[in-house]
Amino acid sequence: MANIKSAIKRIDVTKRNTLRNKSQKSELKNMIKKFENLIDTDKTDDASVLLRQIDKKLKKAVSKNVLHKNNASRKMSKLAKKLNSAK
Repeated sequence: MANIKSAIKRIDVTKRNTLRNKSQKSELKNMIKKFENLIDTDKTDDASVLLRQIDKKLKKAVSKNVLHKNNASRKMSKLAKKLNSAK
């Protein structure tokens, strides 16, 4: 355990940020699973609406440094490709 006051504060900040990052990542994963289920059941209209929401969440995660820009781009590209092939 840290003895220096600033190190103790940094540990608290890291814990707080880790929880926030974890919740954003799990929310994204759940949305992606939902999107893939919609694709499997041939509900492409609902899937395209959800894809826009996923795009918005991914961009917000990038701006908050939860995900890397290229990682978000790759996820979005993969999902868009799935949607286009399903249509």
